[in-house]
Amino acid sequence: MSSGFGDDSMIEPATSRGRDWPCLRQFIVFLENRVGSLHELLRVIERDDLRIMALSILDSADCAVARVIVNHYERAHELLTFANFTMFETDVIGVLLPDADQPHTAVLGSLMSAELNVQYVYPLMYRKNNRGAVAIFVSETDEALRVLKERQYQLVTEDDLMHYDELF
Repeated sequence: MSSGFGDDSMIEPATSRGRDWPCLRQFIVFLENRVGSLHELLRVIERDDLRIMALSILDSADCAVARVIVNHYERAHELLTFANFTMFETDVIGVLLPDADQPHTAVLGSLMSAELNVQYVYPLMYRKNNRGAVAIFVSETDEALRVLKERQYQLVTEDDLMHYDELF
């Protein structure tokens, strides 16, 4: 496939993003709604010194959907692919919650005032300076990143997760 710049090279998304990309990669894994399916997913991910940094489960009568963020995206991608899980990936924005009386309201209010649709939010197992963090999925990632940076919120990157040692 050509890049359109007169050569036949193409930049792969993983290399163009880099560790300081201001988004986190989440895996969305489809599971059968049966005993042990979530356990199997977690067993595959946690067996090689990977740490689950966020987990959200949506359950229905027939299936479940697990949203998972890990501390080493590339390794988790290999393991999940090799284990034949049905999945896809999306970017979410990791945001360190501000030191405010209503930290969630502050962050989400900033996005709302920019008329951005927040589709879901879930907590990250990441803390810095006694402040927690959340993963946010929005309809327009680039605009949300612009708004959050403009309002001086601290973003959580993949590099932050890779070098995070604090357990709570």
